[in-house]
Amino acid sequence: QVQLVESGGGLVQPGGSLKLSCAVSGLTVSTYMMGWFRQAPGKQREFVAATHWNTDTRYADSVKGRFIISRDNTKNMVYLQMNNLRPEDTAVYYCNADPPRSGLWGQGTQVTVSS
Repeated sequence: QVQLVESGGGLVQPGGSLKLSCAVSGLTVSTYMMGWFRQAPGKQREFVAATHWNTDTRYADSVKGRFIISRDNTKNMVYLQMNNLRPEDTAVYYCNADPPRSGLWGQGTQVTVSS
């Protein structure tokens, strides 16, 4: 059974940083494109960042230069370092394969950027 558990969210002031973690079981992250996605209140879930098995990465334009996706294949973990956070980054953040698979959505972790 595949399970993805996100953690690391919280309340942060604009300009602050957070690092999200995704613990993956039942799936070997080193063999998958893994991604982070987010859903803000009243909006559709959107792509944030992805890391390929060969370490190539891609980002949504809205987070490019501020967010960094990484993985630790030995721990089967995926991370999202978020810097210079903005109020518009407020959302529930999810990890999943990329492209996402409907059966792999976890509960996500809430990120709130507010002063």
